[in-house]
Amino acid sequence: MTMKKNTKLGDINVTVGAIASLTGATVSECYGVVGMASKQFFKDGFAILLKQDNFSKGVVVKQTDKGFELDIYIIICYGVKVIEVVTEVQKKVKYEIERALDIDFAAVNVFVQGVKVIE
Repeated sequence: MTMKKNTKLGDINVTVGAIASLTGATVSECYGVVGMASKQFFKDGFAILLKQDNFSKGVVVKQTDKGFELDIYIIICYGVKVIEVVTEVQKKVKYEIERALDIDFAAVNVFVQGVKVIE
């Protein structure tokens, strides 16, 4: 799936992989986030922490009747307030993605797949 935008200079097509990479880079900068998790939730009872080149497995871009929506799957640090981390991720991702792509997103849904203890 690609997102299409028409401008006076021509058409712009943005792939889901590009959106996922940009989203993953933005999420990794947020306070309290250890990394991205796979959207397939658990394997052997543990969430899988994704490497930087696999961020697309932790981001789902959907087109609904309201517009485009992002589903982001993350793993957070132990000891942080979940609501603060999730709110920060939503705000930062929505701002950065809309600024970079000039496309409005109706929703940014964040799913916490696990908590990791950082020593």
